[in-house]
Amino acid sequence: MLLAIDCGNTNTVFAIWDGSEFLCTLRTSTHHARTADAYFTWFSTLVKHYEIELDITDVIISSTVPRVVFNLRVFADRFFGCRPIVVGKPECALPRQPRVDEGTQVGPDRLVNAAGAYDLYGGNLIVVDFGTATTFDVVAGDGAYVGGVISPGVNLSLEALHMAAAALPHIDVTKPQKVIGTNTVDCMQSGVFWGYVGLVNGVCDRIRAEYETPMKIIGTGGLAPLFAQGDLLFDEIREDLTMHGLTVIHAHNKKG
Repeated sequence: MLLAIDCGNTNTVFAIWDGSEFLCTLRTSTHHARTADAYFTWFSTLVKHYEIELDITDVIISSTVPRVVFNLRVFADRFFGCRPIVVGKPECALPRQPRVDEGTQVGPDRLVNAAGAYDLYGGNLIVVDFGTATTFDVVAGDGAYVGGVISPGVNLSLEALHMAAAALPHIDVTKPQKVIGTNTVDCMQSGVFWGYVGLVNGVCDRIRAEYETPMKIIGTGGLAPLFAQGDLLFDEIREDLTMHGLTVIHAHNKKG
């Protein structure tokens, strides 16, 4: 039984994989000061709700927040008696090495997305991930991560808009009924929704033109299904792509 942990800037996701399916997926806010004991108290309490008989033998971690990795390592060692695999560390082997500028450190989440997407859909892909940042990851024909694009995330943009313009309220992200808003909230929702639809379309068109190869576009992240309503943005949507990628990398390391 594998525990896959994806720690992002905003949320940390724990998923239990039994070798054929995810038994449950749990989400908490990311906080660098959370101790190993606090992780276990939260984790074990929620797992009881799913009536899962825990027998965790392996743990794999992907974290874009380096400060949380130590406590997650202690969590795995203290409560499951195992040394976790940490994506991006020298001891973690990748199915394909990234082809980027020498000295560049690629975010672990992007490497995991590339591995998961290639396993599911083959090569020549653009993976669009709606997280704290909205990222575009290019996966070559052989499965290697070869670069991409980073832009501000949807919620980050909304927060910046609210902070910079005090008269503008906090809003929920939703698809507006029409482009032209007739009140402040409608105007903001239209700007965010259609603005990001345009961003995804425009960036993917330019990547395809530069790459000069037909490419599939894969959407992931919690907001991917929402933005898929705006246009034919994605060929496929896979909300658990990062978690799937962690199982792929774990299996690769176990074979090695």
